Amino acid sequence: MKELTTKANVECLDTVTSFIDEELEALGCPPKAQIQIDVAIDEIFSNIAYYAYEDGNGLVTVQIEKSEDSPGVNITFIDSGTPYDPLKREDPDTTLSASDRQIGGLGIFIVKKTMDSVIYEYKDGHNTLRIFKLF
Repeated sequence: MKELTTKANVECLDTVTSFIDEELEALGCPPKAQIQIDVAIDEIFSNIAYYAYEDGNGLVTVQIEKSEDSPGVNITFIDSGTPYDPLKREDPDTTLSASDRQIGGLGIFIVKKTMDSVIYEYKDGHNTLRIFKLF
């Protein structure tokens, strides 16, 4: 397992993406899966950066590890911000036009649709969101 801890700030998004991409390339991740993972990283990390910490100051730990059970990767985001389970949010109705839909929720919907597993847990003062992608 590899791990990176950084400020929960959107200015750190490129650092997190580069860290994950370097590991994905070392694991032989196909480009399509890497793009889907990069979109998920952008959504998850940005949400933590914007909403987890009321004062805007906090840390995020990102972990990546190859799955031992199947060809794929687990990526975990851990923060100690406000407890929030993004998976409980109702999925947007994508049959409606953009102007008729409620604002928000599309990003996590895309994450749920493109990853093979998305799991949230709040434990011991930490939000943990784990995504798994087969490749």
